Amino acid sequence: MGLLNFIKGQFIEVIEWTDSSSNTMVYRFPVMNKEIKMGAQLTVRESQTAIFVNEGQVADVFGPGRYELTTQNMPLLTKLKSWKYGFNSPFKAEVYFINTKQFTDQKWGTSNPIMMRDTEFGIIRLRAFGIFSFRVNDSVKFLKELFGTNEVFDTENIIGQLKRSVISGLTDLLGESKVPAIDLAMYYDELSNQAKEKLQPRFEDFGFQLSTFYIENISLPEEVEKVVDKRTSMGVIGNMQQYAQYQTAEAIRDAAQNQSGGFASVGAGIGAGSAIGNMMGEAMRTMGQKPQESQPSEDTKCPNCGVSVPQGYKFCGGCGKPIGPPKVKCTKCGKEIDPGLKFCPECGSVQDVDNFCKNCGNKIEEGSKFCAKCGTKTE
Repeated sequence: MGLLNFIKGQFIEVIEWTDSSSNTMVYRFPVMNKEIKMGAQLTVRESQTAIFVNEGQVADVFGPGRYELTTQNMPLLTKLKSWKYGFNSPFKAEVYFINTKQFTDQKWGTSNPIMMRDTEFGIIRLRAFGIFSFRVNDSVKFLKELFGTNEVFDTENIIGQLKRSVISGLTDLLGESKVPAIDLAMYYDELSNQAKEKLQPRFEDFGFQLSTFYIENISLPEEVEKVVDKRTSMGVIGNMQQYAQYQTAEAIRDAAQNQSGGFASVGAGIGAGSAIGNMMGEAMRTMGQKPQESQPSEDTKCPNCGVSVPQGYKFCGGCGKPIGPPKVKCTKCGKEIDPGLKFCPECGSVQDVDNFCKNCGNKIEEGSKFCAKCGTKTE
């Protein structure tokens, strides 16, 4: 009986994994030199996947449930081992349990600032941080791409690679979004959703699914924050002139109340009184001033048709001719000159000013008492 019990002890009859950690992703069941008994019980709990590997090749995959290992439910391993139907002998194989639950609260952050071209501030550097969660959704791909033959694999083995992928994708996204730096806080949800969609293919390359992705904060450089603070202060102040007057009055009052300055404080008090008096006088003068009333503009008459034209107009609204002093022609060279000139500015010849209308510049026939064009009385 002792020998029989020893032989039975070399066979594994129960295969299961109870995970007590929060970050273990893969656990290799300790088969070692022991053999698995055909008909052994395999228990796969929720959020687990069991994978049998034979000589480096992935064989059968089991989802959550309880199984009795037979050739019927291990078709790939049966084929690899060339077992006959009803094979009951013990066998050797590697058994890996894959944890498929969500690994939450995975923090990410920019180790170096993100360079970004902003329309308002130019080239600036941004820092950002947040959290994400992921899970294994393709156990076979994960086993082939990352795990290898380690006994245990946890999130610390892959989180560095995932964070670098997150930062790379987010940097590209912020550059493409062209959202002004001052408005980034308004688009955290939109940017988080876009980042999740952009990063999903990178996670799928490892057999992962990016479950959630959140941007918690995008911070501006200290220099930009100071500029924003100054702009905010200016907006709160409102009327800068009134604020400057208030600040001056406060400074003068503080100087006048300073009792530790000896004669200097006396001078400051005298200067304060003088300054306050000047400020009050200026305020009273400004308040006493009445707004100047605009004087109505006088209309002028068109020299051609006599229609009233508002002052400042260059053309008549009645005849369309230009408004201005009438022009007459030189009696010798024919150059247009202003009426009333005794000499032509062009040729210097003497002008007969009495033969032209002073209103419209029309030539008046000798002996006429009125202008034949505009009716102006001649003198």
